[in-house]
Parts: sequence; structure tokens; C-alpha cells
Amino acid sequence: MTMTPTESHQPPPSRAQPAAFSWDAWRRKLIDGLFRRIFRRVGGGLCEPGQLPIHGIHRVLVCRPNHRLGNTVLLSPLVQEIETLYPGAEIDILACEAADALFGGRFRVRRIFAVPHRVAHHLLHTIGLLRELRRSRYDLAIDACHGSQSGRLMLALTRSRYKLGFPSKTTSPDSGWHACDWPPHHAQRNVFLLRRARSGGTIASDYPMLDVGVNSEEAKEASRVVAILSQEASAKGQRVVGIFTNATGAKRYDESWWVQFLTAFREAHPDVCIVDFVAAHGCSHLDGNVASFYSRNLRRMASFIANLDAFISADCGVMHLAVASGTPTLGLFRTTDPAKYAPYGGHNTGFVTEGMDARQVAAIASRWLDHAVPDIAAARSARSATSPYS
Repeated sequence: MTMTPTESHQPPPSRAQPAAFSWDAWRRKLIDGLFRRIFRRVGGGLCEPGQLPIHGIHRVLVCRPNHRLGNTVLLSPLVQEIETLYPGAEIDILACEAADALFGGRFRVRRIFAVPHRVAHHLLHTIGLLRELRRSRYDLAIDACHGSQSGRLMLALTRSRYKLGFPSKTTSPDSGWHACDWPPHHAQRNVFLLRRARSGGTIASDYPMLDVGVNSEEAKEASRVVAILSQEASAKGQRVVGIFTNATGAKRYDESWWVQFLTAFREAHPDVCIVDFVAAHGCSHLDGNVASFYSRNLRRMASFIANLDAFISADCGVMHLAVASGTPTLGLFRTTDPAKYAPYGGHNTGFVTEGMDARQVAAIASRWLDHAVPDIAAARSARSATSPYS
């Protein structure tokens, strides 16, 4: 239960205070004013439901110029859907630098346009990238983020026969997109957008899962590291569970919370081998009595997680990477909405921890583990299967 201050606990009324200044709101307002005509033009030319042809789409561009790992991983269901609906097409992706590691090895991905994290520090490179993008021609370009000004600008810059994007305030009131029953999850909304543009009718409710295509060779190399770190547990046929303790801002649980969580989780499952998945800064938030793994290479990270029996994480990019590796993943949510970002499919899930202490969360995680990974032999047999996208 969330505790809120009562009226008696609040300070006495005073003169009205000005609203807190928001750089992000100011930036968005400025960009909207500068590029209003461009936004209106591209918004008026978006593909309507049912207008996208079934055949003749050979060159596809996916735009997601965002620098968060999680948002880039969330593109994977859309990439899979393009591969399914247009199996003969080739795909270009405009996204952050992580996109090359996540999607660069896929057979149908031709080119990754990697937008630098700090554009102001790489102006010449960015200008060259945009000029090259402008010279390319596509049959379909997709703005894969609802409400992204940068994504809509990239879509405006692109030369494409069909342009697809989420409805905005510049979209005509008569557009068929306004009547759509959008799925809440951000990874599924992109797939829905493409399916509805192509069919215009009823959309199947089954969506591709997150998948970064860990192949058999990558999994084999990582399995050796997991075997060494969990040698005793593996010999006894015990479960090996990865825990990632880092996240950004208010999504992060502090070190003392994780220590309490780990203590309670161990009490419920003394036979489980815990592996601390150390964040990029290289500092662990758990005690020194657990095995640990560290890498800044996204392919190695995904391959390592793919060899674990389960993974527990706060809501963050690594949580989405864990889901995309194929390992049952439990996401812990403090501020963001699980309906939009929680792991889905299989035994993946997430829940809001607000109002719970670390021991209560550990109890739920323990019950989830027993449900998600009850049979170690079956779980490891399923994990060893080669991904269909490898």
C-alpha cells in the first residue's frame, strides 16, 4: 500500500509557486516550433491502415534514434515481423550504437546507421550519416517510437514510397489510426502498427518475443564460463540464477535493499547458485559471497545470460536483454508501468514492488522461480536449442 501524506502533514497554504522548469519540456516545445511544418507534412503523408501492399516491399528502414539499450532491444519483435511479412526484403536500422551488436549479424539486416550518443561532439560524422541516409531510397520507412521528435524528423528526411508511424497531433482527425485498439506494451505496438498498415483488419494477438539471436557458437563459448562459475551447482543439478542490481534513476534499488533481498532469497532457496551480473561501472551491489560476471560486450552479455536458468532484474536495458537471450526473466518495477515494459511470453513476467519490502519481493521471486524453472533438465535442454534467428 502506498502511503501518502495527509492534509495535516502538508505545509500551510502559501502563495502559488511557479511550476518546476523542465529542460525536456522546453526542448520539445522549441523543436516543435522549429519543425512544425515538417511534422505536419510527414504526419499527413503517413500510410493509413490497410494501405501497405503485401508485395513489392524490398527495402525497409526502421528508425529508432534513442540511446537506451532497452529501447533498442524492444525493436527486435518489429525486425522479426518484417522478416516474416516480407521475407525477401533487406532491412536498414537507424538507432544507437548498440544496434550493431544486437542486429548486425542478422541475415536480412543490410546496414546499421549508428547515431552517436553525443551528436554535438560528432557533428561531422552525424552530418555524413544523415547525408548517406538521405541518398538511400526505400520502399518502406518506419518511425518505430510513439511521440519521438527525432524519429519523426528522420522519417521526414527519408526517401521512401511508404512511410509508417504512430498517430500524433499532426495526424488528420479522420485517420483510421485513431480508432485502433493499441496493445499497451511498447515492443508489441510496433508490430501492431506494421500488421494494421498491411492488413487493415483484425490483428492476431500473438506477438514475437524479444530475441537478439544468440547463436550456438556464442552460447557454447559462454557456457564454459557459466560452468566454471557454477561448477558445484551444475554438478548437483541445481538452478543457476543471475541477478542484475543496477538501473537508472528512480528505477534503481539501493545496495541495502539488494542485500536484504538476497538474504531472503537464499533462505527460501539455499540450493540455488546466484551469479551477480555486474553493471558497466564495475562495482557489485551484492556481498562478496556470490559468483560474478562482467562484460561490456552486448553479445557476450546475452550469450552468458542465455546459459542461466533464470534472471532477476530491476526494469532496465539489461532486463530486456535477458528476455531477448531466451532465459526466463523476472522484472522488478518501481516507477515504470509493467504493462508497457514488462517481460512477456513464456515464463517471463514483471510486477510492481511499491509498498513491499525486500523480503516480500524475494518471496514472490522464489515462487516465480519454482514455477518458471521446476525441471532443470528440461530447462537446460530447451536452452541448448538453436535460436531460429541465428
